[in-house]
Amino acid sequence: MTLPDALSRLPLPVIGAPLFIISNPKLVIAQCKAGIVGSMPALNARPASQLDEWLAEIAEALAAHDRAHPERPAAPFAINQIVHKSNDRLEHDIEMCAKHKVPIVITSLGARTDVNDAVHRWGGIVLHDVITNAFARKAIEKGADGLVLVAAGAGGHAGVKSPFALVQEVREWFAGPVALSGAIATGGAVLAAQAMGADFAYIGSAFIATDEARASDGYKQAIVAGTSDDIVYSSYFTGVHGNYLRPSVIAAGLDPDRLPESDATKMNFGSGGAAKAWKDIWGCGQGIATIKQVLPTEQLVERLRREYSAARSRLALGR
Repeated sequence: MTLPDALSRLPLPVIGAPLFIISNPKLVIAQCKAGIVGSMPALNARPASQLDEWLAEIAEALAAHDRAHPERPAAPFAINQIVHKSNDRLEHDIEMCAKHKVPIVITSLGARTDVNDAVHRWGGIVLHDVITNAFARKAIEKGADGLVLVAAGAGGHAGVKSPFALVQEVREWFAGPVALSGAIATGGAVLAAQAMGADFAYIGSAFIATDEARASDGYKQAIVAGTSDDIVYSSYFTGVHGNYLRPSVIAAGLDPDRLPESDATKMNFGSGGAAKAWKDIWGCGQGIATIKQVLPTEQLVERLRREYSAARSRLALGR
C-alpha cells in the first residue's frame, strides 16, 4: 500500500490526536517540528474568527522551520472537524481550512460526502475516526481517504472494541491509511499498532501532560499520578460514551460508579449536570501509567522515538 504524500515521510509513525479545548497552535507546532502529525479541533479556536489566525500561525511557523532545517522538515498538521449536525460552525471552519489548504482533516461524529469532497478540492486528505467496522465501511463509502480506529481504552469519545479485533476486521477489506487509537503511550505500543496492521499510532492523552498543552496543572498532574484504574467510561457528560479521569468526576460532586446514561440524540459538548465536559470533567485514556512527568513535547516525542527503536531492535534480535 502507498500512503498519501502527507503521511509518507514521517520519521515516527505517530499522529497526535486532536484534544478538545487542550490542543492549540503551540502544541501543534511543537508536535510537527518533532516529526509527528500535530492536530487540533477547529472548535478550539474561539471565537470562530480565531481559526483563521491560528491556521496562519501554524503554517508560517512550520514554513520557517523548514527553511531553517531543510534536512528535517516538519511533519504536516491536521485539523479535526466535528461533522455532527450540532456543530453550527462547520461551514465556516471548512472555509478556513480551504483558505489555508490544510493538508489533513480528521472528521468525527458522522461521515459526510460533501465535507470529504470539499477537502479533496483543495488537495487535502480526510481521515475519519470510527469505533466499529460498520462505521468504517460507511466512512470509506462516503469518500474518506483513511481511518482512525478508536479502540477500547482511548481517551475522550471511545469505543469498546479490542484493537486486535477492530484492526483485523478493517484490514480484511481496506488497504488504505489506518491509525490506531487506544491506550498508546510508549514507543513499544506504537510498534505493536503497526504489527497489528495499522500504519500509525494515534496518541492523545500523553500529550495532555506536556508543557505546550492548554490544560490546567491539576489535569496534567492527575495524568502523571493516574493509572487505568482511574478511568471512567460514561455517556453522561456528552451523550456519547467516553473515557474520563475519575478524580475530576469526584471533584464535580458526582459518584463515578453511579453515573446515569445519557441520550445520544441530545449530544452536547458542554454539560453533564453542573459539570462541563471537557473543562471540568477531564477526558483521558487508559495508557497513562507510563506518563511519569510533565515534559516539553519535543522530549516526549524523543522518548517515544527511543522506545520505538529499542522495540524494533528487540524484535530483530528475537527477544
